[in-house]
Amino acid sequence: MTKAEIVNEIAKETGIEKIQVQSVVEAFMENVKGSLAKGNPVYLRGFGSFIVKHRAKKAARNITAKTTIVIPEHDVPAFKPAKTFVAELKK
Repeated sequence: MTKAEIVNEIAKETGIEKIQVQSVVEAFMENVKGSLAKGNPVYLRGFGSFIVKHRAKKAARNITAKTTIVIPEHDVPAFKPAKTFVAELKK
């Protein structure tokens, strides 16, 4: 499902104009990104958590060039679904 499809579904279900729904969805995503950029997780009860995972430095191989490169430590965004969310998917 794309962002446009999400906006259309919410507009259809709530009766709110698409432009307003789109601005709310955009603001939500910006707030989540901003919070994660600061290192703060976002918890949505019953849905899941947007968290930042730290990846340690590691060595990797470039098989075609037969060289070893070092991938520096870095942070990556991740999503961990809530237990109730996972239970609904398993039904």
